[in-house]
Amino acid sequence: MAHEQDLDAALDAALDAARRAGRLILGAYADFTAIPDARADITTEVDRQSQETILQRLRERCPADALCAEEETPTLAAAPRSGSRVWVVDPIDGTRGFAKKNGEFSVMIALLEEGCVVVGVVLEPATARLTYAVRGGGCWRQDGDSPQPCRVTAVRDLAAATLTQSRSRKDAGPSPLVQALTPAHVRETYSAGIKLALVARGEADYYVNSYEAFHDWDVCAGHILVEEAGGVVTGLHGEPIMYGAPGAWQRNGLLASNGLLHATAVERCKATRRH
Repeated sequence: MAHEQDLDAALDAALDAARRAGRLILGAYADFTAIPDARADITTEVDRQSQETILQRLRERCPADALCAEEETPTLAAAPRSGSRVWVVDPIDGTRGFAKKNGEFSVMIALLEEGCVVVGVVLEPATARLTYAVRGGGCWRQDGDSPQPCRVTAVRDLAAATLTQSRSRKDAGPSPLVQALTPAHVRETYSAGIKLALVARGEADYYVNSYEAFHDWDVCAGHILVEEAGGVVTGLHGEPIMYGAPGAWQRNGLLASNGLLHATAVERCKATRRH
């Protein structure tokens, strides 16, 4: 019971921090001049301000915990980087969506306990969509109303499924991997947090990230949403997702699904890699 109370307190701290950051981001977003050709690696002063808002609140509420986050900011620099409990934060996931002002960005906050994700919060400030989970407590959404439970879809056939992925280059056509997966529909967005929330909410059937390298903070908070909603999250070839590697790197891609599609999708991913 004590541990359950600890996780409830951690979730409350994460929700509080996310909402504070969301308000700050929306204030800046209203006055921000869109950058139509924003680069993939763009970062903004708002990223750093959001991160400081989140980390300061987490340090106030959970002073013994370590921190792992995307931006180099004072609170991160002053905190331990490793420990039994580590907060993993992406202050604006999908900064290109912020910069282009298309709304495709999220705040991602997760708590690792001995390397396992135990709390996850994904807030989409532009649309006021909030999705969160605690290990063993299910996944929940709150979109301006009372919290409602989330559940992944029951689609079993890849040919009937909706795939969510990162926005592709204009006129590039579907990648060999997408061609192999044969989705009925493809839903693109800049934010990995949004994509993982779509799967957890049952609004997409699976998400494929085939990037050669990305970071823990890009997926950590969304990972637990999918699992607590009844889905499965692995590397592209079915490997377990491990957190806390040097540099917080992830190098095996990511496949998050409703679980029913997972084995077939892994086999298609493996076959594509062999070719």
